[in-house]
Amino acid sequence: MNALTNNKPNRRTFILQSVTGLSAVAVAGQASAQAMVAENDPQATALAYKADASTVDKAKQPKFAAGQNCGNCALFQGKASDASGGCPLFAGKKVATKGWCNAYAKKA
Repeated sequence: MNALTNNKPNRRTFILQSVTGLSAVAVAGQASAQAMVAENDPQATALAYKADASTVDKAKQPKFAAGQNCGNCALFQGKASDASGGCPLFAGKKVATKGWCNAYAKKA
């Protein structure tokens, strides 16, 4: 009988099961990591999202004021000290803490 059809646990079965289990954990960890929203994403373009608020064209975005960024927006789902965080406007993607979009709402 070979190790795969034998019901007795052995080292080969243990190693195969361990590798399979560790692979599943690694894949699950990667799947839970959110991607960053790209400035050319259709939703980002519609909201005039910029990953760096200092690059916002004030002539095109009159609503923008110095000091506004995703980190101090009421919609930002992260800490101001984080490099990025979630935003309900970009479901499943992260925005840069230093970013900005025209849906900005000052955090209370």
